[in-house]
Formats: sequence, structure tokens, C-alpha cells
Amino acid sequence: MTRRAAILGYGAVPIGAYQKAVSGQEVLEHELATGVVLDAMAMAGLAKEDIDGVVVAHPGDHTRQGYFHTFLTSHLGIRANSTVVQVLGNGMTGGHAFDGAVQQVVSGLADCVLSVGVHFETGVSTASHLDYSIRLTGDVDFQSVFGAVPITWYAMDAQRYLHEHRMSRATLASIAIKNREHARRNPLAQFRKPLTIDEVLQARPIVEPLGLYEVPGRADGAVALVVVSEELARASGRPYVVVRSRGFEHEGLHQISDQPSDALDYATLRVAACRALSDAGVGLADIDTFQLYAPCTIVEALASEALDLFARGQGAPAAQAGETRFDGSRPINTCGGCLSRGHPPEVTPLYDVLEAVTQVLGRAGDRQVAGAQLALTACELGKYNAALVHVLEACA
Repeated sequence: MTRRAAILGYGAVPIGAYQKAVSGQEVLEHELATGVVLDAMAMAGLAKEDIDGVVVAHPGDHTRQGYFHTFLTSHLGIRANSTVVQVLGNGMTGGHAFDGAVQQVVSGLADCVLSVGVHFETGVSTASHLDYSIRLTGDVDFQSVFGAVPITWYAMDAQRYLHEHRMSRATLASIAIKNREHARRNPLAQFRKPLTIDEVLQARPIVEPLGLYEVPGRADGAVALVVVSEELARASGRPYVVVRSRGFEHEGLHQISDQPSDALDYATLRVAACRALSDAGVGLADIDTFQLYAPCTIVEALASEALDLFARGQGAPAAQAGETRFDGSRPINTCGGCLSRGHPPEVTPLYDVLEAVTQVLGRAGDRQVAGAQLALTACELGKYNAALVHVLEACA
């Protein structure tokens, strides 16, 4: 990157269930989004007149409001001269919303772009949610008809992982314990009650071998990031975070491969990360914290191995040994991750960028990674058949 983008402000609500009535009144999506936008703009010290563009994460098929991006922009009273767009990219939807804002700034088309996402999922019926999930998984005519949902393919990966490495389920389940410990320290987290390994292992099974605490629950949330040129950020006199680089890779698959492949090798993440690290001019050892899109325990293990943080089969044992804690040698998902921080799918990557920003600015409180300056974020598109990676650096 020649012209660099920076994150100057952010806002977010605690992940939870906002669709349930509170004092007899239901919270609406655009109301939640408006609040985080105003918080982010106040932190950046900017007004709506300073915004050149808006990139909105698609709010999901469950939303009632169509064309949500222009609806929200109208509600905020924002006039834009670079872009107003809504993006969709499966699990990396929020990542594309962030990346789209970054690219607008890096290209010189804009000096200030708002990246915002809101996703409501808790009020959806089980039948509706299941139908939607099934239609996402594989070919609707030849694979989805058998009832597969995303959690099932991760469960197959988990079964294979345990078998191939002769590993106990408790070792893999320890990732859930680590994430809950981080979430206990995160005021934005959905689940903050301490967990024991016995509770994880004895919980209601979801898809063998994964139980209730090893898969994500439904969640609502909203995040806004103010992305500006580094020149504007520097002139503000406020602390900011520079986007050092990005990397992307798609292997040409839609969720389930019809070609023989290694189910335990998330190769696209490795490629995307190598591109991002090379562009940033840093090595893996220089990264202080990693925020990985990991909707199940097995995904965090396999993603950490794909990044070469640990040897194959050592991702879960490393978590069990405390190496991926905020005070460990390779801090991963210091926010609590999808399992405990919460997972409103379309905006999860924005929450991950927010955690990376919080860490490198030294604002993470008692989950702070000591001396964190560089962070890597990664999001995915179904079993990591595509990956989007960003490297972020603090500039105080």
C-alpha cells in the first residue's frame, strides 16, 4: 500500500439479544446501528459532513428492511461522494465491509469512510434459521437437500482431527474454556459466566463430537469503524491504528468441495496471511495478537495451525497448555471469540477488527496483551475456502 488507511474511531454494543422486548419496546436494527456510528464519529472527532463514503455489511436475510445501506445512510443524514454500498461475503461479510472502506481510502477516492454493520439473529425461529443455514451449505440441488448445515462440516473436521491425532475430546474442548476466560474480561462479550471442562464435556450434544459450548449461539450486535487517511488521522492528534496490509485468497469452491482434499488444511488462510505479512514487511513472530474467525473449537485449532503458529495437530494442545491465552506466547481471540464473545455472523469480523484495535492501543484492560503493537485479523468464507487477512499497527 502506498497511501495508508487508519482507524480513528470505533463504536460497538455488547453482543446479546436485542430483538427481545425491553420494557415492552423492541429495539430496531437502524437504531442500534445509529448509536454505534455516533459513538465512532465522536471518538474520531469528526462530523457527518466529513464522511465521503459508507460501506455497510449486509444485515443478513433475516432483516425486514431491504436496501439497508441507503436506508441507514438516509436515517443518519449522510451525503457521500465516494460510495454508499452494501457488501455480502458469507462469514467474511464484516471483513469485506472493513476492507471496502480501507480500499476507498487507499485508492484516494475518499479521506473518510464509515464501515458499519448490524446483525439481528436471536428473534428468528429455529425452523427459519435452519432453512437459511441449509441453503448456505453446498449445492442446494445436490448437497443441501440432505440437511447439512455449516456446523456439521466442522463437526466432521473435529472428528477427523481427534482421530488423526489420537487426541482426547477434552483437549479440543479446552479452546472453549480459554475463550470463556477471555470473554469474562470483555464488557462486549455475550457469555461471561466461567466454564469448567466438565461443563463443556457434559453439555448437550449439538453435532458429534461438538457440544453446546463448542459451537456459537445466536446473537445480535452492531459495530462501526471510522476509516480515514493516515494524513487525516495524524492531523487529528488522536491515537489511531494503521492498516499495514491485507491479503486475500479464494480457492474457487462453494463451501463443500466436490474434489478430494485435506479437510484439516485451511490452505487459503496460509496463503492470505503470507501475502499480508509480506506486504506489511513483517514476519509471523512480529505479530503480538491474532483475532481469528472461528465459529467452533476445531476451527480455531485448524486456523492456528494453518498460520503456522503451531505444528499440525498442536493447535488444541497449545490452547490447553495456555499458549493462546492473552498472557501466553501466541494470544488468540483475546475478545473471547465467536464461542463466548458472541457471533452475530455478518458483523463478527468487525468485532474482531475492533478487538485488534483495542489491543494495539492498549485499551483492553485485564485481558491486555503486554506491549501489543501489531495485530493480525482473519475472516473466512465457509471452511476457510476463502480468507481475508489484515495486519494492523498502533500509532499513538
